[in-house]
Amino acid sequence: MDRYIISEMALPFLFGVGAFTALVMAVGSLFELVRLVVEAGLSISAALQVFAFRAPGIIVLTFPMSMLLATLLAYGRLSSDSEITAMRGCGVSLYRLVVPALTLSLLVTGLTFLFNELVVPNSNRQAAMTLDRALNRDPDFQRENILYQEFGEILSPEGDGSFSRRQGLTRQFYARSFDGNLMRGIIVLDFSNEALNQILLAQRGRWDPRNNLWVFEEGTNYIVSPDGTYSNIATFGRQELRLSRAPLDLAQEARSPEEMNIQELSHYIDVIASSGDLQRVRRLQVSLHQKYAIPFVCLAFTLIGAPLGLRPQRTSSSLGLGISVLIIFAFYVLLFITQALGQIGTLGPAVAAWLPNLMCAAVGLGLLYRANQ
Repeated sequence: MDRYIISEMALPFLFGVGAFTALVMAVGSLFELVRLVVEAGLSISAALQVFAFRAPGIIVLTFPMSMLLATLLAYGRLSSDSEITAMRGCGVSLYRLVVPALTLSLLVTGLTFLFNELVVPNSNRQAAMTLDRALNRDPDFQRENILYQEFGEILSPEGDGSFSRRQGLTRQFYARSFDGNLMRGIIVLDFSNEALNQILLAQRGRWDPRNNLWVFEEGTNYIVSPDGTYSNIATFGRQELRLSRAPLDLAQEARSPEEMNIQELSHYIDVIASSGDLQRVRRLQVSLHQKYAIPFVCLAFTLIGAPLGLRPQRTSSSLGLGISVLIIFAFYVLLFITQALGQIGTLGPAVAAWLPNLMCAAVGLGLLYRANQ
């Protein structure tokens, strides 16, 4: 029975992947590439390459949609031919009939997660790089006004000559411009010791990966006393300083969350968090939790599709496709709303990412319970 039900779902699932992929790619990618070919002079070969690189990211989005369509059509066909009635007459419960669909949905969930981690980030990045090269765009990185704030432990002098420690802004790094290798117009403010603040000004600066330090050229060091006077001023031609690599990561990392896997996005969030940009951190955290939540939409859609397909009314394929589109539209509207609420801080990042899944699963369980009555 399990093999039979899964075989009934296989063909609609593959049809859904093909149909939804064609629809989403036509709306989301093909029209844009045609416009770039006509208006920006993008070559046909480059457009085809970009189209192919974007395909994995779109295909993986259709897996949950296809699971919904497959469960609706498969169980709808079994119900309309009275096979569900025959199985229940043999003592098979309605809950047991849904087990094959849930098993298949878990397999598709795992496949979606692996696809999102191993294939989609690289293919999206290749698509962006191919499009930039074809249109003669510069590589993506922050070119001006790189600002990085580092928070940590600050030493504060006490009246008895000792030092107390507290958390706060310890260092601020600013560069006027960045060409992908050198930073220019650099200012480094060091507040880690309130008894001796330091200001470094440099014409140029670069990161030395071999020694894990910054190399600054043609600059001046200012030592500022607590009363605001300069206690020491020294110029230099070259100075090495052990600072965090984070300003370079911040300037170089221009990729979107869709171009990073979970590990890369987690590292990027740490970099942004150390700079103090909490609003951006919140947006990225929502994207990070969605990387875990989106694959489980397959399971949530199966919980909705199975009881709808098990209804005794006869359901045509066209009606099943129409119901699938309506459910998918409603789900993604809810997803966009919760994502926006998470980004502005109304909902926590985890809640914003998982709430649509939980609501969808709750509706599915309610429909399944009602169908079993």
